[in-house]
This record gives sequence, structure tokens and C-alpha cells, in this order.
Amino acid sequence: MATISEDQLAGWTGPSSATEEEKQTRTEKMIREAISAHDAFQGASYSVYAKGSYANNTNVRSDSDVDIAVECTEVIYIDDKDPNENHSGSPYTGIWTPAYLRSQVEAALRAQFPGAVDSSGSTALRVNSNTVRVDADVVPCFHLIEYFAGGCTREGTRVFKKSGGFTENYSKLQLRNGTNKNKRTSTYYKKTVRILKRLENSMVAAGVCNELPSYLMECLIYNCPDEYFGRTTWRGVMQGCLAHIFNHTLGAEPTVESERWLEVNDAKYLFFTSQKWTREQVHVFAGTAWTYMGFE
Repeated sequence: MATISEDQLAGWTGPSSATEEEKQTRTEKMIREAISAHDAFQGASYSVYAKGSYANNTNVRSDSDVDIAVECTEVIYIDDKDPNENHSGSPYTGIWTPAYLRSQVEAALRAQFPGAVDSSGSTALRVNSNTVRVDADVVPCFHLIEYFAGGCTREGTRVFKKSGGFTENYSKLQLRNGTNKNKRTSTYYKKTVRILKRLENSMVAAGVCNELPSYLMECLIYNCPDEYFGRTTWRGVMQGCLAHIFNHTLGAEPTVESERWLEVNDAKYLFFTSQKWTREQVHVFAGTAWTYMGFE
């Protein structure tokens, strides 16, 4: 197994290269222009914004694609979790259905990127890269407001799948929470996320673990105590974080809600049946990463 040096870890703390960042920014700008120029969106209420690791500045070269939301606010979906209130209002009867929004986003992208749009995905529309831009996943979505008992609300987006059904995303909460943790840890949080992502990439290349989602790496570091990021060396930071991840994922998911880990958005549990990963996978990964780092 490899022993990752302090100098190598320090080199892993940085974001994508300046060239990659330039391509990412250009890609986002071109997608904004595509939506803005499309006739269907003239006079409509919508928002186009970056989300995911690119927006949160936790991406590394191997995941340098951009995620862009096209959020339609002509329709607001309501999820009423307060049993004593009804906030749903009258049903919407206008043109902005999930199918119509997706078709118009696709048409706008095809006009801007002829021959480069892949619409086969269940939710996102893929814009393939070339020499001047990176890959992009463009997600049509609608504004969502969730109402809870006591008058509390939470805002996110509702994303509809081509095959039916939907899911909720909370990318703005992810951005806010990640930014706050980064401030609390004197910018060490996002640097540590990049280290873990590059460590996982190195392990996959070495054939010692299977690939895991980039977002999962961000969530794992988010759940590590703030004080771990104040250690004097990067090896010390990683030793604390990997031990914390390993110990937490030993055994079954806690039954007490306050002991369960959340995604960076603080809106979804990190481990539940429909996730793309399991506690067991993360436990094995943390143990393998510990050995790969050369810790004893």
C-alpha cells in the first residue's frame, strides 16, 4: 500500500486548474445564454444557476464537469408536512408541465450545442465537452416549498424523471451549509474534501477500491467534527476524519434521528435505501483508505 506524504496531501488541497476553471465558467455562461435566447423562456419566470461540486468549489480535475439547474418558478410545488394546515392552494393548469419544461430546455440546448446534447438520461440533459468547454449536466426543475409544523419552511427544487416520479434537491442549502463550515474551519473543510476526492481517485487507479460518488466524499467530510480541521498537519486531519468515518459506519444505522448523518444540505439522511451507496461500502472504503495512507 502507498504512504501518502504531507507534501502530496498539501498538493491535493487545491481546486481544478486555472484552465479547467476557465472552461467551467465558459460552459456555464453558454448554457445561460442558450436558455435566455430560447423563445419559450421569454417573459417566463425562471432561474439558471450552478450547483454541485463546481458551485461549491470542491471539484477536482477528474470531476470537473458542471451541474446546472434550470429552475422554473412559473409553478411552485408545495409539500405540506404540517398535518394541521393546508398550504397547497389551487392546482396549476398552465403550460409549464414537467414534460414541457424538459422539452424546452432540450430545444434551447440543441440550438446552442448542435450534435452535442444527450437526452437519454432519466433527469439531466448532458452537454458533451469539446476543446473549449467541459461536460455539463443540465437539470430542469421546479421551485419547491416544504411546510412543517410550527410555521417552519424549507425551500428546494423538485426534479421529475422521464419515467415518472420525482425527487427533491436542495443545492442552495448545500452551498450555504458548505460555505458556513468552510468559514468555521478557516477554509480547511473544502481543502479536506478535495483531498478525500483525490485520495479516492488514487485508490481507484491503484485498484484497491471501487469508485464512489464525488458528492459522497463531500458529505463524509461534512460530518466530521470541526475541531479535526484544526490539526497541525494534513496527515493529522485525514487520520482524524478517516477514523471518524470508519467508527461511525461500524454496525447498523442508528435508530435515534439525531445520531444519523445528513447530506451537506441537512435535508436528507446520508444513508437510506434509495441512495447510491451504503454504510457498508463507506466503512470498507474508510478502512482501506486508512491503510492506503500508511496509518497504523
